[in-house]
Amino acid sequence: MTQTVNNPFFQQYNTPFATPPFNDIKIEHYEPAFDEGIKQLEKEIQEIAENEQPATFENTIVALERSGKLLEKVSSVFFNVLNAEANDEMMDLSQQVSPKLSESSNNIFLNEKLFARIKNIYGQKEQLNLSTEDAKLLEDTFESFCVRGANLSPEDKEKYRKLSSELSTLTLTFDQNALKDKNRYELLLTEEKDLTGLPESICEAAAHRAKEKGKDGWLFNLSAPSYIPFMRYSALRPLREAMYREYMSIGNKGDEYDNKEIIRRIVNIRLEIARLMGHNTYAEYSLKRTMAKTPTNVYRLLEQLLKAYKPVAINEYNAVQGFAMGIEKENITVMPWDWSYYSEKLKDIRFNVNDEMTRPYFELNNVKNGVFGLATQLYGITFRENKEIPVYHPEVDAYEVYDADGKFLSILYTDFHPRDGKQSGAWMNSIKEQYNEADGNDSRPQIIIVMNFTRPTETKPSLLTFDEVNTLLHEFGHALHGMFAKGKYASLSGTNVYRDFVELPSQLMENWLTEKEFLDQIAVHYETGEKIPQELIRKLVDAANFNTGYFCCRQLSFGMLDMAWHTRTEPFDGDVIAFEKQAWAQTVIVPEVSGTLMSSSFGHIFSGGYAAGYYGYKWAEVLDADAFSVFKATGIFNRETARSFRENVLSKGGTEDPAILYKRFRGQEPTIDALLIRNGIKQAEPKANSN
Repeated sequence: MTQTVNNPFFQQYNTPFATPPFNDIKIEHYEPAFDEGIKQLEKEIQEIAENEQPATFENTIVALERSGKLLEKVSSVFFNVLNAEANDEMMDLSQQVSPKLSESSNNIFLNEKLFARIKNIYGQKEQLNLSTEDAKLLEDTFESFCVRGANLSPEDKEKYRKLSSELSTLTLTFDQNALKDKNRYELLLTEEKDLTGLPESICEAAAHRAKEKGKDGWLFNLSAPSYIPFMRYSALRPLREAMYREYMSIGNKGDEYDNKEIIRRIVNIRLEIARLMGHNTYAEYSLKRTMAKTPTNVYRLLEQLLKAYKPVAINEYNAVQGFAMGIEKENITVMPWDWSYYSEKLKDIRFNVNDEMTRPYFELNNVKNGVFGLATQLYGITFRENKEIPVYHPEVDAYEVYDADGKFLSILYTDFHPRDGKQSGAWMNSIKEQYNEADGNDSRPQIIIVMNFTRPTETKPSLLTFDEVNTLLHEFGHALHGMFAKGKYASLSGTNVYRDFVELPSQLMENWLTEKEFLDQIAVHYETGEKIPQELIRKLVDAANFNTGYFCCRQLSFGMLDMAWHTRTEPFDGDVIAFEKQAWAQTVIVPEVSGTLMSSSFGHIFSGGYAAGYYGYKWAEVLDADAFSVFKATGIFNRETARSFRENVLSKGGTEDPAILYKRFRGQEPTIDALLIRNGIKQAEPKANSN
């Protein structure tokens, strides 16, 4: 009883907007809440499955949708904190909780009585006269049960139960191994000569990092704000090589954090599950509920883009290679650890612009306010910081978001800087999805965006690179998708859409960063308050497509690698490194390095939900370029275009097929032409003369 009384998860949250009381939640509160949440969910499922009344949409489909409130309450908090502020105790607890959650999920999807009711309702769908949203919920519920084993024989159901439970644990372990391995590497430099080429701001940040660890000198690690500028600016080739090899060997050192055997097991389990479901490959199984539908369609897009971009990428590499030989006065081969260094120098010469020139104009708070301001211009929404809302770390800020008509829209949390307990990269997630309560009340969402941006130092605030500003716009696009949700059901709300559609809102937002009108608003010198010079804006815009072929081929390589792992028709017991090299061979521009491995830290596909789905970034990029062409035609701040995009895409979530939603906004099917034109690969057709 004491555990229940003192456990915040068992109480109504007495906080602004019923946000999680992070200050009161302790690690010991999680497991009892998980156990009770599972217990309550199983009781609710039993009542639905054994209901003596005939199965109806309301007493079965809607009842199932609304079940498990306590479990969702604790899960959303736990896994958000686990990703952003983990420690050994949290990681250990996740390993204990994961099998319980997997078993609970299987108990639902493999419940024969429950599925019989769902199947009965699904068989009557044409006669039920359901609304579009209700029909989508019924379809998704039925298909979810089918892909989770409901149609299997009793023997195969037991196989699926064991395989899915093991897979859940393996993906979690993969993530934690990569994080622990990444965090243990440090490069401590103690002599100033080893800092050659590094800008003052990067050195200051490294000195600050060393001081925080109680060390003298300059400390570099594998977090993005440390690794990326080191590779871009360090003039010492051996140090760049050492850093690169460390980064490309995360999870690949043959010790307790090695992920290669986990990769083999994950790939083979996924294949075995796909076979149980009647498919030849995991990609076939996974892609059924996507815009692409089939591996053939995925490969068609990847190969179409590769054909367009690879010749450009080869020319770009040759230009960097020739430039490097010229400045070094020797016949060197540009290797992966050289690419950022020499290409940055070449860009600086061609366009006279680099991160150190632009950083002073991209102070984090100014940028954040500028991004918020863009949302105000487009959609009329406003942001109000609320320091009374509890947060899980002092660096996290919380905002109330209001719609143009003054109605409360959402809570938005922002978490910007790297920490030892935070996963690498950047992401958006929901602490609570939007949905309509049983009485029809609109329960608004709570959204979180998490990044790993350059930290402030003792003398400077957080000054962002151009790429970091782009990342903020990207994640904020996901946040808008979550905040604008307007539907009846949480499972169809916000970003609960097809994986190859979910990146459309995020990638669309990136387009504004290369628009002069937006840069003029967002970029202000942190010391003088002066706006960024128009000449510097012009240089940024001109440099936008620098090495665009290389960057496209790099993303295509990730998509090819993902598809190679998940289009296997036979179990894999071979060399993970050799498989990777072969999988992306046709996309490689810079020479390969023996012994390096990306798969062992490729969390997107081995632990992050993008298995057989990484191509989705390129799929959505075609859509975002096409969509932004509408904004370009009508004005990049055009409220009517923004309203149409919000109503037809952002607010709809997964209530309809995304191809229908997109066509409703665009008025026609997209092609890759807008993307090729944007990247300078293809010339736009001249406008017809109206005279």
